[in-house]
Amino acid sequence: MSDILKNPVHFASLVAHQIKGPVAAVSTILATLLGEFAGPLSAKQRELLQRALTQCEGSLLTAKRLLAISKSAQDPQAYVGKTDLAVIVRTVCAGYTNRVAENHLTLTTKIDAEPAWAVVESAAAAEVVEALLSNAVKYTPDNGKIEVLVLVDPLLHVCQVRVSDSGIGIPEHAIEKVFKPFYRTPDARSSARPGTGLGLAFVKAVVEGAQGRVAIEPSPFGGTTFVIEFRAADEQFAAVSEGKRPPKFVIVGGVAAGPKAAAKIDRLNPEADVTIVERGRLLSYAGCGLPYYVAGIVKNQSELMSSPVGVVRDAVFFQQVMNIHIMNQAEALAIDRVRKQVHVKSLLDGTQTVLDYDKLLLATGSYPVMPAIEGIGLKGIFTLHGVTDAEGIKAALEQSRAHDVVIVGGGLIGLEVTEALALRGCRVTIVEKLDQILRRVDLEIALLIEKHLESRGVRILTSTEVKRFIGDKRGMVSAVETSAGTFPANLCIISVGNRPTVALAEQAGLELGVTGAIKVNSRLQTSDEDIYAAGDCVESVDLVTGQPCWVPLGSTANKHGRVAAINICGGDDHFPPIIGTTVCRIFGCVIALTGLSETRARQAGFDAVSVLVPGPDQEHFVPGAGLLQLKIVVDRRTRRLLGAQAIGSGGDKRIDVAAAAITAGMTVDQIANLDLGYAPPFGPVIDNLNMAANVARNKLDGLLDSLNPLAVKQMLDEEREIIFLDVRSPAEYDHRRLGETVFIPLASLRSRYRELDRERLILAVCNYSLRAYEAALILKSRGFTNIKVLEGGLEMWPF
Repeated sequence: MSDILKNPVHFASLVAHQIKGPVAAVSTILATLLGEFAGPLSAKQRELLQRALTQCEGSLLTAKRLLAISKSAQDPQAYVGKTDLAVIVRTVCAGYTNRVAENHLTLTTKIDAEPAWAVVESAAAAEVVEALLSNAVKYTPDNGKIEVLVLVDPLLHVCQVRVSDSGIGIPEHAIEKVFKPFYRTPDARSSARPGTGLGLAFVKAVVEGAQGRVAIEPSPFGGTTFVIEFRAADEQFAAVSEGKRPPKFVIVGGVAAGPKAAAKIDRLNPEADVTIVERGRLLSYAGCGLPYYVAGIVKNQSELMSSPVGVVRDAVFFQQVMNIHIMNQAEALAIDRVRKQVHVKSLLDGTQTVLDYDKLLLATGSYPVMPAIEGIGLKGIFTLHGVTDAEGIKAALEQSRAHDVVIVGGGLIGLEVTEALALRGCRVTIVEKLDQILRRVDLEIALLIEKHLESRGVRILTSTEVKRFIGDKRGMVSAVETSAGTFPANLCIISVGNRPTVALAEQAGLELGVTGAIKVNSRLQTSDEDIYAAGDCVESVDLVTGQPCWVPLGSTANKHGRVAAINICGGDDHFPPIIGTTVCRIFGCVIALTGLSETRARQAGFDAVSVLVPGPDQEHFVPGAGLLQLKIVVDRRTRRLLGAQAIGSGGDKRIDVAAAAITAGMTVDQIANLDLGYAPPFGPVIDNLNMAANVARNKLDGLLDSLNPLAVKQMLDEEREIIFLDVRSPAEYDHRRLGETVFIPLASLRSRYRELDRERLILAVCNYSLRAYEAALILKSRGFTNIKVLEGGLEMWPF
């Protein structure tokens, strides 16, 4: 007896054997009483008999499922057979018509191919579909949606049934447990719905007894999708007719560039045999939208995977709409360039597949850098590189575990997620090892961004190094020790940068570039002409410097995908050099940049000249007008625009115009007179970018002699004598000013200029630098030679 008890499932099956006969007999008797002798029975008697019959049928079902589980455990091929899944699904779904109507549910059946011959017994397949559909109906609230799909993949020789619902869903931590006998999720137990916890264990046992597999995925309707997959029977595929076969294209990577390329290939060559291999569970999602998902602005995962009209671009979408084969949760292990094959391993069951290809596209993306810091393996430490990370962060926030958050790294991702966390009530600290955040902008712009963040309660620690992460007894992060002190942390996000994912390409002997990314030509071909690469794994060329660069951006990845697809299909398209145009919004403030910063321009050998130009983003008299702060960088010799940076409302528009100007090789003389749209709600009569170009022309032509705030701060630190001449109105002067200044309103300067010392450096100051420029011209006309203007005025003074 003790040996039997060691195996609960075997013991349960013995019990099931013993009770199956008696329960079935009692059930038959009760059914007979209700059917043949229903007349003399009272309503109460009939109700009691019906209840007893229901309980007997439930017990009988439990016994049958225990026996099925036991049978599968003893014989791995117990349910191997042959059946048409299309017929099974239609039959089972037809039996649910009344029940679905009673619950006000919508049940949709979609058959990808008919017949759909699979290697599974008919009765077993019917019971599995019945069990899944029963669960979907049971756990989907009224007015919900259920969809049953039958898919056939001729490439992988498999047939699938997918049952999706808008029900209560299954938490990620419970996915593995739900297939264990007698397990029910907390939500299922707390609901009023009855159950034994055997349904999914039964499904798994039967499917595996037919040498198939079961998986759980997010539902496009917000609940759960159950996937059962069987080998396709030989009858499913007729012999391939003689003649030219369709080309085989394999794409490794299914987030941005990969799906874009697949969609374009499908449009150019609908007969092509296209397979996407994706390591993750989800496809074609907007990774750039993850901060908004964490913030709760984007409510559902499916929104990140949807087209503008709401179509969810999941595996079913690619399979049904585009006939593209999807192998998600699968890893490409190796490329055999001689045989033109890709070796792929399923991350679910470890099975390996070999895919032949005529053309191969690598869209392997990038991965987050995890610095070697003590304690980095503690719970509560995340990156924000994918949906799984976003879910972990959201879970911590929703469980009220995250009050103090430390973000390690002040890059773009770190800044974008800052607002998301603050909106959820967190106290946020950003720790950056360098002397500034957002290293792609110049220091004075970075300092202005820091001021904006600090005004919203975010603590910024630059030139600060993380020493270690400190954990509590549960293994959760509780504090971060830095070179500037120790700070509490219930949650940490690592945002120190990414690296291109190139291991597969490197193993295949493909050439890498100087940046460490895959080297490609303008057609996006690698060193192997039949292998293309696109997205974050690819090295680009900087348009301004002509040098290799690596700037991972979702916009670039999607454009890459289109170009690669055209060339894979026999076309001739070319991807040009890039300028790295980037935009984000943090606490309502637009931050945008394009081209070279002043620092990078000097490093590249340019004689760079820059100007800071603040101003209203609309006509000042329009209600709601905001401040737009611009910096542009110009080559002194050619007067060509090299780069631009913007902070504030309307910055995205001006940076896009600047990007077009840089791409066209325009000079500031041309930009100054660009015919840009004007109306008071959209910008000043001379646009901010036109104005910035004019200020740069004045500086290049010697009409404006200005000092950058960084240069002024250095002079102050060196205790050099400067006369700050404030030429604003008395009200403006009383509101704020720069320390010790000489205050002479511009209207009084012509009569009071004698009060100034001609021998000392005079720095004219106002809000936007326009009045300061006019003051400098007045003083120069009076013989002053040592007069300069504070560039950007007080509006862009970052200290």
